[in-house]
Amino acid sequence: MQLPETQVAVLQTADAQRHRPITDVASEAGVKPESATRAAFELESRGLLSLTERVEETITLTEEGQRYAADGLPEIALYEAALEAGADEKAVPLGQLIGAAELGDTVDIALANFARKGYGQVESGEVTVDSESDPAADDERLALAALVSAGDDTTEDGAEETVSEEVLDQLERRGLVHRDEHTVRTITLTDEGVTALMEGVEVTETVDRLTPELLTSGEWRDVEFATYNVEAGAESRQSGRKHSLRQMADRVKDVFVGMGFKEMQGPTVDADFWINDCLFMPQDHPARTHWDRFALESPTKIDDLPADLVERVRQAHLHGVGEDGEGYHSPWDEEFARQLALRGHTTSLTSRHLAGESLGELEPPQRFFSVEKAYRNDTLDATHLLEFFQIEGWVMAEELSVRDLFGTFTEFYEHFGITDLQFKPHYNPYTEPSFELFGHHPNTGELIEIGNSGIFRPEMLEPLGIDCDVMAWGLALERLMMLATGAEDIRDVHGTLVDLEYLRTEEVIY
Repeated sequence: MQLPETQVAVLQTADAQRHRPITDVASEAGVKPESATRAAFELESRGLLSLTERVEETITLTEEGQRYAADGLPEIALYEAALEAGADEKAVPLGQLIGAAELGDTVDIALANFARKGYGQVESGEVTVDSESDPAADDERLALAALVSAGDDTTEDGAEETVSEEVLDQLERRGLVHRDEHTVRTITLTDEGVTALMEGVEVTETVDRLTPELLTSGEWRDVEFATYNVEAGAESRQSGRKHSLRQMADRVKDVFVGMGFKEMQGPTVDADFWINDCLFMPQDHPARTHWDRFALESPTKIDDLPADLVERVRQAHLHGVGEDGEGYHSPWDEEFARQLALRGHTTSLTSRHLAGESLGELEPPQRFFSVEKAYRNDTLDATHLLEFFQIEGWVMAEELSVRDLFGTFTEFYEHFGITDLQFKPHYNPYTEPSFELFGHHPNTGELIEIGNSGIFRPEMLEPLGIDCDVMAWGLALERLMMLATGAEDIRDVHGTLVDLEYLRTEEVIY
């Protein structure tokens, strides 16, 4: 029998009495493992070898997982510090506990998992704990310890026996373990293979490609061409790809550009004047307190606000606009307006554009949008993060109505296959009328809030020098992605608990 050189080497190294791993056969035969695997598949197809496969899983602690296994989980550190401070009897300020627990850059991780595990509550910056909780029995803490003791931070074929699949999945979502599946192939000689070796196997030269020289010389008629098993298993490789949330942002931009909108940009850190005051947001509004905003330590304020616009905005807050206008009748402090913070919404870009600060005076009709980051001190859950992408948009034109607003949303969301929008009247300081948007999650059927909208009030537009209608909205990119892909937890998409496997394999449902 004549066979290619690699197949002969593999056949001669195989054993009829025991299964040998292909990696061992390849090493002994002096060929590459992938070449030996290919040869084994070919020999199996000839009936000369028997090939078996099994999948093994390797579970390895990441660097973060090793640190938590040694030093403890941050949520447990927070719980123990809170319990020590008496948080089981009365609320304790979170700021006091961060240092005591030595959380450092793991504050967000500690807070997210502290609440998830029911160790206590964090409300308005204060922590209370459930004294009945037992961190010593924490499944994730015990799992990390088990993985360490199973064998120098690595275990094979048996980790699931001591650690449940559910806990392993959670550790993987947190980035504390890496799970790697690999296929182990073994071969053994068949009776036909033994007979072939006894009768003698010769090496024949094979050609793996058809060249111009073979064609012109006519040698192609006499050579032996190599065969390929296209059904053979191949090693999977994870290649880089654009983040699925970024893909969704690009789709949103394409849709708005197709609808005739222009993209606007502006500073991420801005003065409260542009973020809130220009939106007719009272300075004593709860959303403007230090609990809900991220202020800057240095610099703390801005100096170059347009004086005439500042005065018009101040008058609107104090006295309203028009003969029948009503302001808030509450103090308005220019120093507060100059304070710098991370924008809590991208409507600050809208106020800058309408005021002529970004592109100069704009004449109607105009359409602008942005897809940019906003930052809020929200409670973390399946639909809220401390930072998120907001889809900002507005239209300036004469005699706009709610019909125009709803029609714009209908057209926009139809591009993503979402046709079951619901609208609920709402209150905003800067729009009247105002509406919240809702859509049904494709998997859970839950009604999810996906945006806020309305027609800007005269108290906002007149100080900015706008004498026509402006309708505007702020939509949530992450929640649009949840409706379009079926994601059920925003933390799987981005943040410290991101699910990398989901990002690699997610598919658009609509």
